[in-house]
Amino acid sequence: MSAAEDYRRRNARRLALVVAGVLVLAFSVALDVSIGPGNLTLADVLNTLIDPQSASPQLSVIVWSLRLPIALMALTVGAMLGLSGAGMQTILANPLADPFTLGISAAATIGASVAIVFGWSVLPGAGPFIVTANAFVFALGASLVLFFMTRLRGVSAETMILVGIALLFTCNAITALLQYHSSEVQLTQIVFWTLGSLARASWIKVAIAAGLVGLALPYFLMRGWALTALRLGDERAESLGVRVDRLRLEILVATSLLAAVSVSFVGSIGFIGLVGPHIARLLVGEDQRFFLPVAAITSATLLSLASSLSKAINPGVIYPIGIITALIGVPFFFSLVMSIRSRAV
Repeated sequence: MSAAEDYRRRNARRLALVVAGVLVLAFSVALDVSIGPGNLTLADVLNTLIDPQSASPQLSVIVWSLRLPIALMALTVGAMLGLSGAGMQTILANPLADPFTLGISAAATIGASVAIVFGWSVLPGAGPFIVTANAFVFALGASLVLFFMTRLRGVSAETMILVGIALLFTCNAITALLQYHSSEVQLTQIVFWTLGSLARASWIKVAIAAGLVGLALPYFLMRGWALTALRLGDERAESLGVRVDRLRLEILVATSLLAAVSVSFVGSIGFIGLVGPHIARLLVGEDQRFFLPVAAITSATLLSLASSLSKAINPGVIYPIGIITALIGVPFFFSLVMSIRSRAV
């Protein structure tokens, strides 16, 4: 077999994996919509989605107004976190990089906590919007800290990870201080935010998140060749004509925006941006043309399945999605750390 034939066969296999991933994701979304009070079957859900006019008014309201926005919120937020984690791992050359470990999620939690403690969350009409907007501002602020750190001379990828860890602990300490000075009602709201929840999903938020994914993924794919070259090392990438510093800044801005918006919508959800890209890397390798879309698909599928699991553990009770993702992600995180340590030894 010639090298060209082998290359085409590998690409065909990767493309097949992308198609298979889309089908699995579609099934997981339908499953997410079907699980919950009401004992809906997959057939009921599919019929209601395909032909809403044939469904009963009650079934149509359950599927289209209550459950589908939450299921699509899980899909779009998962895709945003997956793209963000994949981009951060590539530009920082660190397998442990994602919005959660870099402190962006914790910064968003501070923003939400400030809005809750100062009473902005109970303002008539604008309360929920102010909490979301404040979380976004603080998350974007943390992203800007990371952004400007990359412009300092001599700052390496390892230093960026240390800065992210410092941000994470600082933000957690500030959040704890706000919790200490909050009332019982406010404390409940803050804890609810820190655990992450899809319950605040709406069609407007789904549209914004889908629009960001629709803009970010083509942009990432346009830079796919340069990102693939960056995986070979800075010197090798520069020898191939890649402007490494500029590329890192561009991708950091894009990934930070995705992370900030996702966290401001659903709260702090950890490990999805870490686990999803690693599964994608195992499936399709480092070719960013396939790695990036598969990272988005696998992360979206993981969060969609986590959403289904949060409703299926105890029928009638919906557990915060952040608890489920932590239960999935922590064992994977430990295995990843141990594998890195074994390779280093």
